[in-house]
Amino acid sequence: MQEDQFKIGDTLEVEVIKIHNFGAVVKLSQNVRGLIHISQVSDSFVKNINEFLKIGDKVNARIKKISADGKIDLTLKKNIKTVAPNPKPKEKDKPKEPAFGFFGLGEKMEEFLKRAEEENIGS
Repeated sequence: MQEDQFKIGDTLEVEVIKIHNFGAVVKLSQNVRGLIHISQVSDSFVKNINEFLKIGDKVNARIKKISADGKIDLTLKKNIKTVAPNPKPKEKDKPKEPAFGFFGLGEKMEEFLKRAEEENIGS
């Protein structure tokens, strides 16, 4: 396989050459094979891959991943969601006090110590 022959995101017609419980092996070109994992066969849940694909089927698949060792993962899903990692909240964005009028333990401890001091001094 030439390094630049296939790219992530490419859509191409592939032929199903083998079906497993976990997915379908497909032929991308004469010497190149790929896998469509069962989770990538449909936008809905797939319990039995044989209800969706048969050996000899030609389908349009999109290249989802190409690993360092040349393995190619494909998808038939139409709704691929890109999920950006959630950034950690910055210190200034963190709430200073708990919501709904609750007080933090530190604030209550300060109040408790102050009252205890006042009561001891007055005795």
